[in-house]
Amino acid sequence: MSLKPEISIVIPVYLAENILPKLISKIEENLNQLKLQYEIILVDDRSPDGSWAVLKKLSEDKKHLKIIRLSRNFGQHPAITAGLSKATGKWVVVMDCDLQDQPKEVLRLYNETKKGYDVVLAKRVVRNDSFLKRLSSKAFSFFYQFLTKTDYDYEVANFGIYHSKVIKAILSMGDSIKFFPLFVKSVGFNTTAIEVEHAERDSGDSTYNLKSLIQLALNTVISFSNRPLQLFVKLGLYSSSLSFLGGIIVLIQFYRGEIKVLGYSSLIISIWFLSGLIISCIGVCGIYIGKIFDQVKNRPIFIIDEEI
Repeated sequence: MSLKPEISIVIPVYLAENILPKLISKIEENLNQLKLQYEIILVDDRSPDGSWAVLKKLSEDKKHLKIIRLSRNFGQHPAITAGLSKATGKWVVVMDCDLQDQPKEVLRLYNETKKGYDVVLAKRVVRNDSFLKRLSSKAFSFFYQFLTKTDYDYEVANFGIYHSKVIKAILSMGDSIKFFPLFVKSVGFNTTAIEVEHAERDSGDSTYNLKSLIQLALNTVISFSNRPLQLFVKLGLYSSSLSFLGGIIVLIQFYRGEIKVLGYSSLIISIWFLSGLIISCIGVCGIYIGKIFDQVKNRPIFIIDEEI
């Protein structure tokens, strides 16, 4: 009868065939220092390269290694959720596969939990990312805080260690849109953060491009906040108030004989402005209705094809 692991490491895998052997070796090297039972769960998000073949080869002589392959590419956060659903450890570490989240920092994260914390987040004070990635993270942080009136630290991502009760709470959340860091923030518990060293990518480039980052930001804001609807309601009220005041001014000018011919330009500008405002409001409402439609269908956010 195998002992229940103390630590589960959950890692989503995509375009990582050249990194995986080194990644697993580094994790084993560091976790063996703790002299504890552990498991490594790697979730292949249907990577188009040879990642799955490498994982199968590595798993042949490593009993602490669990590998999962999804039926298609579902995305990073559904892949993380798939891994979390298979984790059995008392503590769960979530990290990326590109070795920017360094395995040596897991020891520090685990040791910090002994102070009574349920969640210990890894804070990347100096980020070794591209300028576009850093800029997009800051922009997302700014707009998310503005649109939700909550704090969001762009220096904190997925990397951290979480008690099993925290993971259980996160898995109970039935949102069709998954964004792991915000789920961690939503469930609460006793949380802290420590500064960690953020390394450069071991190989390859980030699979997030500008389009995917914008899509992720839009989905996340829509999923976690209804403030865009509130802002458009306020904008509509302000526009109506200004239009009402403008109408009174024009009426006064008309009765004073100051207007001989009504202005064609001002009329067209008003029509275009108000039409654009109405269409934008309807569009935002449509996005929310679309997300409700996705939610009520209750389709699985991931499907497992193979598991070893």
